Amino acid sequence: MKMALMILLAVASLVLIASILLQSGNSAGLSGSISGGAEQLFGKKKSQGYEAILSKITAGGAIVFIICSLILVAIE
Repeated sequence: MKMALMILLAVASLVLIASILLQSGNSAGLSGSISGGAEQLFGKKKSQGYEAILSKITAGGAIVFIICSLILVAIE
């Protein structure tokens, strides 16, 4: 069981790395930081498509990573 959890942890970490690297940045330089706050305030967010799928994959991978880590620590 410990080996299976370690393999799952490795897969979850690779999924996290890939999904985070594939996501695009929120802002571009100083001008992006100024307008980025207004876009976030008024709800201009990409809620469909590629970015939404990557966001869900990242959240799922993070949950699996944390759960596997906690179980592995409890087993030790």
